[in-house]
Amino acid sequence: MRLRRIAAPAAIIVLAAAFALVLGWRGGRGGAEATAGPENVACDDDGRHDDDGHDHAEDGPGHRDEGSDVDDHADHDREGGGVLVRLSEREVVECGVETAVAGPGRLKREIVIPGEVRINGDRMAHLVPRVAGIVIEVRKTLGDTVEAGEVLAVVESNDLADAMVDFLAARERLALAESNFEREKNLWEKEITSEQEYLDARSGLMEARIEFRSSEQKLHALGLTEDQVADLTGDGDDEFTRYEMRAPFAGTVIGKHVTLGEKVEGDSDMFVVADLSTVWVDLSITQKDLPFVREGVEVTVSAGYGVPDAVGAVDYVSPLIGEATRTATARVVLPNPDGLWRPGLFVSATLAVDDAEVPVMIPRTAAQHLDGEWVVFVEAAGGYEPVPVTLGRGNEDSVEVIAGLPSGRRYVAAGAFECKAKVVTSGLDSHAGHGH
Repeated sequence: MRLRRIAAPAAIIVLAAAFALVLGWRGGRGGAEATAGPENVACDDDGRHDDDGHDHAEDGPGHRDEGSDVDDHADHDREGGGVLVRLSEREVVECGVETAVAGPGRLKREIVIPGEVRINGDRMAHLVPRVAGIVIEVRKTLGDTVEAGEVLAVVESNDLADAMVDFLAARERLALAESNFEREKNLWEKEITSEQEYLDARSGLMEARIEFRSSEQKLHALGLTEDQVADLTGDGDDEFTRYEMRAPFAGTVIGKHVTLGEKVEGDSDMFVVADLSTVWVDLSITQKDLPFVREGVEVTVSAGYGVPDAVGAVDYVSPLIGEATRTATARVVLPNPDGLWRPGLFVSATLAVDDAEVPVMIPRTAAQHLDGEWVVFVEAAGGYEPVPVTLGRGNEDSVEVIAGLPSGRRYVAAGAFECKAKVVTSGLDSHAGHGH
C-alpha cells in the first residue's frame, strides 16, 4: 500500500513535466514566426515576396536605400512631414511619367457654344404655280439639282389662257389705237378734222396703253419673263394653257409636294428649292457668353464624324433673348462646296475670348487635387514630391500657375495622376498597417 501511495505522485510529476515540454516547444515556434511580421517582408514589383525579404526591382527614382525594411511607393515619414513618391524605372515607363521645365507660355482662353446647321434662308424658295390647273408633267424629284430657269413641272391652266388672250387682245388694240392717233394727228395738223376728233384719238391711245401694260404685268405676275411675253404669238395649239414652273436659281430640290395629274391651286406649295453651296450655323448664346460674341468675331465650327472643321465669322447677333430658351442667336455663314455641312447637324463653335502671355503655364493634367488643394509633382531626391500651387486662368488644355511652381523648376508634366494614386494608396496602406 505504501508503494502505491508513492507511485501515484511520481506519475503526476512525470505527466506535468511532459505537458510543460510540449507547451515550451509550441511557444518557441510561435516566437520564431512573429519575428517575420509585415514590416520585415518586402515585395517585388509584381507583389510577390522573396524568400530573403529583399526587393529585386531595378534601381531608379523609386529604388529604396540599401538596408531598408520596407519599399513604400510613397514615403509619408519624411523629415518635415513631406511626401515623396518613389518609382522604379519600370514604373516610370508603365505610368507614362514625363517631366518638363516650368516656364512661360501663351494662354488662349476659349468658349465652346452649341449650334445647329440650317439652310441659308436667303437662298431658299417655296415654289407655287400662281395659277390653278392640272399637273401634266413632273420633271424633278427630291434630291435633284437644278439650274436657274430649268423647268420643274408643267401645269395646264385655263387661268393662264385667259391672261394670255387678254394680253394679245390688248396688244392688238394698242397697235390700232396708235395707228388711229397718227392719222387723226395728221388730219388735225392739216385742219381737215376738228380738234375734238384729235383729242378723242389721243385719249383712246392712252387707254389702250394702260390696258396693254396691265395685261402684260399680269403675265409677269404669273411667272413669265420678258422674253417669254415678247415671244407670245398665239399660234401654238397649247401655248395658251401651258404653264411651266421654273427654278429661280441653281440649287437642290429639298421638298416636293406634287404628283402627276394632281389639281393644284395658285398657292399650292409644289417644290422647295435651296442653294446649299452656303449654310447658316445658328449658335445659342447664353447670358454669360454674350459679351464675347460680336459681329465679325472669328469662330471655328466642329461637327466631328469625319467633317473637317471650318472657320467663319459671326454675321448676325440677335438683339432679343428667347423667352423659352433664355439665349440669343448668333449666326455664322459657312461655305459648303462639298455638301458636308448638312442642315440639321448639331455642331459646336469655339470662340477665343482671351490670348495672353503668362509667366508659368503647365498642362492642365499636371495639376492634381490632393488633400483639398492643388498640387504639382516636382523632382526631388529619390522621387517626386507634391508641392501646393495656386492656379490662375486656364483653358481646356493648359492652366496658369500663379504661385508655388517657379519658372525653371522641373515638374511632372505627364503621369501626375498616377503619382497622386501612389500617394493615396500608400496612405491607405500605411493607416491599415499601423491600425489607425
